[in-house]
Amino acid sequence: MGPRKDIDGSASVPSFYGKELRWKREKAGLTLQETVEGSFYAPSYLSEIEHGRRRMPEDLAHHIDRALSTDGFFGRRCEDVRKAKRSGHAGYFERVLEAEKHALTIEEWSPTVIPGLLQTEAYARTVVRATHPLAPDDEVDTKVNARLARARLFEDDHSVPQYWVVLHESILRQPVLSRDEAAAQLGRIASLARHSRILPQVLPWDCGPHPFMLGTAKILTFADAPPLAYTESLHSGDVIDDPSLVADYRRSYDLLRAAALPPEASLSMIEATAEEFRHDRPRD
Repeated sequence: MGPRKDIDGSASVPSFYGKELRWKREKAGLTLQETVEGSFYAPSYLSEIEHGRRRMPEDLAHHIDRALSTDGFFGRRCEDVRKAKRSGHAGYFERVLEAEKHALTIEEWSPTVIPGLLQTEAYARTVVRATHPLAPDDEVDTKVNARLARARLFEDDHSVPQYWVVLHESILRQPVLSRDEAAAQLGRIASLARHSRILPQVLPWDCGPHPFMLGTAKILTFADAPPLAYTESLHSGDVIDDPSLVADYRRSYDLLRAAALPPEASLSMIEATAEEFRHDRPRD
């Protein structure tokens, strides 16, 4: 076992919370394993919370209060920690932002826009500006940079989740960027696929009825925590952790995958569309 790492409680709200958690746990004489016993979470998950790298889910907070006899302290404070906003992201997205970094698998369905994890700067800026047309330039820059920081998830050789995405065919041909920018956006998706970072599928525009005709979906699984599902609309998002509902989303996603083009055919379509944008330019 390596040396015990101190926690700087002044670094952030989650770090302060985590340091208090470790102090109370050790005062109670419990190990990480003993503290999470009877919950759905692994000791490694609790350790990440103590070091401020994860935020406490409400169900675990109530379990901790019972295990440490802390009279509801962590249940009351976990909402404050969740509200400790990261710059550039909506408050309702905070839990997913953190979860992406720890996920084993991420499965996403995007019917109208390219998902944030795959966006180029040009695409991200276009989407942010369209959604916030009156926002100051510096606010737009903050949101764009935050979105691009998420995309660096695929640059880490040691902790890249298995990412599976189903894109509606109409997204490939949306006239929201210049032709060069559109080619670069599709090229990024193709490059990630060719380097085995992601597995994209395309749902053809003429596929007919399918299980996800309403809404978006992101489903995340973890080695040390229960799975989550996330759905989003224009100015709100909903994290779903009820096991039966998450299972429903996963079944629907499996059916959606079955309706989409196979991975190799999908990648060929993405690359062919990128080539069209590069070379099939309108005449002057």
